[in-house]
Amino acid sequence: MELPDNLRKRLEDFSRNVLFDPNRSINAVTKEYEPFLLNDKRVLSSLHLQMSLYFNACFFPFWWISEVVMLNLKYPFLPDYYKFILVTILIVMSCIEAIRLYLGYSGNLQEKLFNEAILIQPLERGVHIVQCIFLLTQVFAGFIALQDLVRHTESQFHLRQFD
Repeated sequence: MELPDNLRKRLEDFSRNVLFDPNRSINAVTKEYEPFLLNDKRVLSSLHLQMSLYFNACFFPFWWISEVVMLNLKYPFLPDYYKFILVTILIVMSCIEAIRLYLGYSGNLQEKLFNEAILIQPLERGVHIVQCIFLLTQVFAGFIALQDLVRHTESQFHLRQFD
């Protein structure tokens, strides 16, 4: 269903006068109006990421409270070195999570990229690859060692059961 020509012309004139400066013609567009007039400027921020960050920010205080309560319950039964490690990890994780949520939230909305000055250098890349190989090897070997330890403990438990 099309609008009548006179109504369509009036609406076009009205929108042109409201949205644009009537003293300038559309052909004489300056640099300051160019981004406003272009229709190909898309919003590139991710709705899924923004929703996930929002819900994560809402969940973060509940996670933090539950971790503090559980740490408080376990604290008297832990050795001193383990107390220090758990408290340190909780503080560091809380700070990192708050910073991560803030940077993700603001970076997604402002459509900002990371700073180019912090690109990975070749030396860093090589050192990180070696560190990653060590870490993956240790995770794999630790998993196998834990499996062997569980089997051994399980066999001792079964042997003691029949004594």
